[in-house]
Amino acid sequence: MHLLDEPHHDGSALYVSTLTPKLGEVVRVWVRVPAASGVTGVHVRTTPDGEPRFAPLEIDRDRTGKAIGGYGADDVWWRGQVRVHNPVTNYRFMLSKPSGPPSWLTARGIFDHDLPDATDFRLVAYEPPPAWIADAVVYEIFPDRFARSTAAGPLDPATVPSWAVPCSWDTDEVVPNGPETPLQLFGGDLDGIIEHLDHIEELGANTIYLRPVFPAESNHRYNASSFDEVDPLLGGEPALRRLADAVHARGMRLIGDITTNHCGDTHPWFVAARRDPASPERQMFYFDDEGGYECWYGVSTLPKLNWSSPLLRERMAAIVRRWLEYYDGWRVDVANMTGRQGGEDHNHEVAATLRREVMGVRPDAMFIAEHNHDATGDLDRDGWHGTMFYAGFTRPLWTWLRAPSLDLPDFIGVPGGVPHRDGPAVLATIRSFWSLISWRALTHSWLLLDSFDCARFRTVAGTRERHLVGVGLQMTMPGTPMVSAGAEFGLTGRNGEGSRIPMPWDRPHHRDEVTAKVFRDLIALRRSEPALTHGGLRWLYVDADTLVFARETAEESLLVAARRSTGDPVQLAIGTPAQGVYDAEDLVPDGGRITLPGDGPSLRIWRLR
Repeated sequence: MHLLDEPHHDGSALYVSTLTPKLGEVVRVWVRVPAASGVTGVHVRTTPDGEPRFAPLEIDRDRTGKAIGGYGADDVWWRGQVRVHNPVTNYRFMLSKPSGPPSWLTARGIFDHDLPDATDFRLVAYEPPPAWIADAVVYEIFPDRFARSTAAGPLDPATVPSWAVPCSWDTDEVVPNGPETPLQLFGGDLDGIIEHLDHIEELGANTIYLRPVFPAESNHRYNASSFDEVDPLLGGEPALRRLADAVHARGMRLIGDITTNHCGDTHPWFVAARRDPASPERQMFYFDDEGGYECWYGVSTLPKLNWSSPLLRERMAAIVRRWLEYYDGWRVDVANMTGRQGGEDHNHEVAATLRREVMGVRPDAMFIAEHNHDATGDLDRDGWHGTMFYAGFTRPLWTWLRAPSLDLPDFIGVPGGVPHRDGPAVLATIRSFWSLISWRALTHSWLLLDSFDCARFRTVAGTRERHLVGVGLQMTMPGTPMVSAGAEFGLTGRNGEGSRIPMPWDRPHHRDEVTAKVFRDLIALRRSEPALTHGGLRWLYVDADTLVFARETAEESLLVAARRSTGDPVQLAIGTPAQGVYDAEDLVPDGGRITLPGDGPSLRIWRLR
C-alpha cells in the first residue's frame, strides 16, 4: 500500500507554528498535498465551544515548489490559521477536488465519509511538559534484580525479613508463578545501581526509571508499608541520596514510582482504618458494613485508596512533593484506576491535582501515567504528560514481530495468546490510538517493547533479528523510548514476574553483546538526529511484512524501512538520492524512484536531504 501520494499533516513542528500555544493564540497550520492527489482546495474545520467553523487555506508560495525535508518538490503546501479557543482545540481538514465529494483529513488518515471529532488533530493550551522529555531515553530498573553493591557482600539469609525467601544472584532461578514469586529476594540495592551507571550511560540512556523503593513485604514493593521512608534493604534514604547525586552528576535524571491507587495492608493508614472504624484513616479506603474492603484486582494485600477523602489528598500531595528532593518526576502506577471506583470517577481531578503539586516543587518534572489498556481518554488534560503506550505501540508491534511458534498464555492480559497480524493491520491499530491524542501527548509517552510487567520482547520475537527490528522501531518512531534493564542483553521471560531476572553482570554467557551493541548504536543515532527526536512522522508504504515511514524536519527527512521477513524490493516515488545512515547503502533514484532492499528481518535508515 503506497501512501506517498496522500495529503499529509501530523501536528508536529513542521506542520504547526507552535506546539505550546496559549489560550487565544492564533496558530499557523500547513497541509502538504502531493500533486498526484488531485486536491484543488483545502479548508480547516474547528469546533470552538462545540460549534463547527470552516476557513479556507491558501497556497504557501514560500514552501510550494521546494523539496521540504529532502523530497516532494512537486508538493503544494496549503497554509491556514487556527485560533486556540478552548484548552484543547480540535481541527481537521476538508480536501476538495474538481469532481466528487470532499474528503476529510484527520489524525487517523484520509476518509471519504464522515467520522467522529475524536479523531481530529489537537492543539493543547494546558501547561506543556518539560522540553527535556523529548530528548529522553528511559532505562527501567527493578531494584531487587539490578545489582547488589560490592560493599554489601553476598546476601546473608540470616539478615532477610521473615516474609522473604533469600536467593542466590547467579544460581537460583526466578519463580514466574506461585506463592514464592513475590517473596524471592535476590538482594539488589541502590548502591549497586551506582556501581553500574557506566553501563547505563554507555548504553545511551539518560533517564533512569526506578521501580518502587518504599518498604513492603514483597520484592516488587507495590504493597508499600510506608511512603515516608526508603526500604532499609535497599540502603535506606542515604542510599537514595547517593544514587540521585551520582545520576545528576552525570547529567542524567531519576524518575520515581508512586502507587496512587492502593497501598499495602501493612501500611499504617490501613492498619489504623481497619482497627478503628472511627479513625480518620477509615475514609481513605472503601469499607463495607461487614468490614470488608475494596482492593486492586481482589488482592487483599493491596487495599484501594479512596480519593473522595480530603485527608488522602492532603497526605498523597505531601508524599509526591517530599521525594522530589531526589526524583526528577514520577511514573504513576495503575494511573488508569486511580480515583475510579464504581460510580465515582475522580481520575482527571486527581491527575491535575497531583501534577500541580509536582510542578509546584519541580516545574521541570516528568509526570507519566501507567495505562496497561487505553489511555487516550485520560490524556490532553491538565494532568498526565503522557502514558506508557502499551496500546498504541507495544501491542501492535508484538502482533507484527511475534515468533511463528509463540505460545504465550495471554497477550499482555488478554486471553488467547498473541495474535499474528500483518503490516496494514498494525498500521491501522497504531493510527487508531495515535489519532485520539495530540502530537504533544504522543511524543511525551513512553515507547516500550516490554517492561517488568509483561513477557520479554526477546521471547515474543523469538530471534535476535526480529528483536532488533523492534528496537529499531522503538528508537525511530515519535515518543520517548523506555528500555527495561536486561533487554539490551537479550534476556527472556514469559511473563512479568519471569522477566525479573537478576542482571547477568558475572554471567557473560547470558549476555548477548551483539544485541547490546545494536542498542548502543540505535540509541546514539536517536539522540544525535533531530529528525528522530523532534521530527514529524509520515507513513510512506506498508505491506504484510514491511513498514516504511519518514521522520521529517524542514531541513531533511530520515527514511526508515522495517521488514519482518524477506520479500520483494519496494519502490518509492522519491526522485532524490538517499544516503545510507544505518545498515544501508546509498540509493540512487532511477526514473524518479528509489528501490529499497527486500531482505529481512531488517531495519534500515537513509537520509533524504
